[in-house]
Amino acid sequence: MLSKSQISLITSLQHKKFRRQHNLFIVEGLKSVLEFCHSGYQTQTVYHTLGFGSKMLKLSKNINILEISVADMARISSLKTPPGVLALITIPTPLSLNSALLKNKFSLVLDGVQDPGNMGTIIRTADWFGIKNVICSEDTVDVYNPKVVQATMGSLSRVAVHYADLETVISNAQLPVFGALLNGKSIYETNFGSEAIVVMGNEGNGISEKLQQIIQQPITIPQVGEAESLNVAVATAIFCSELYRNSLK
Repeated sequence: MLSKSQISLITSLQHKKFRRQHNLFIVEGLKSVLEFCHSGYQTQTVYHTLGFGSKMLKLSKNINILEISVADMARISSLKTPPGVLALITIPTPLSLNSALLKNKFSLVLDGVQDPGNMGTIIRTADWFGIKNVICSEDTVDVYNPKVVQATMGSLSRVAVHYADLETVISNAQLPVFGALLNGKSIYETNFGSEAIVVMGNEGNGISEKLQQIIQQPITIPQVGEAESLNVAVATAIFCSELYRNSLK
């Protein structure tokens, strides 16, 4: 049985303040937990309910593995239907973000994306299309928010997410800078080259005015029907698909 202090610690990690204080975040679900455990992330503890013990044999002996009751799993899970496996993962030391890290590849920049589901889906999409770096403004939702982690379905273990001053990063990168804007060149007529930064904006306000000033090429997904706008995660998926298609030319 988990102690009150253990339960209190784990449930506190649903809040950014305590994630930073303890330098830990939560991953739930067998598939996602196994992916993080086999990645470069450091796993502190894996909790599982009866029936998942055989799956834990695949994990390193250096990982603390505890079987707990279904009732305790329900107490520590952030999900309505606890999946039976939950891990506490150490938040890694941020990588040094320099221009060399972004050269010869495509990178996504997120300016003020707020919805955890959108953030998680964008990371999962980046992973699908082989994009290794997602760079976020400081006011973008915390990538270690449990809802974000859940929405990535394990992709966070393979995609590096950075938080930085976007103006500085973009200015220092010395790469082509494309931005998703309403009034721009059609994405289907755009040559993205072989390396670039692609900026996606906030769900309601788009890309901030200060970043619009340094975007070299505004790009638009042409509207055919009557919808007012595209969800930012959907728009990002279309951009990622075009980046990949462009790289095949």
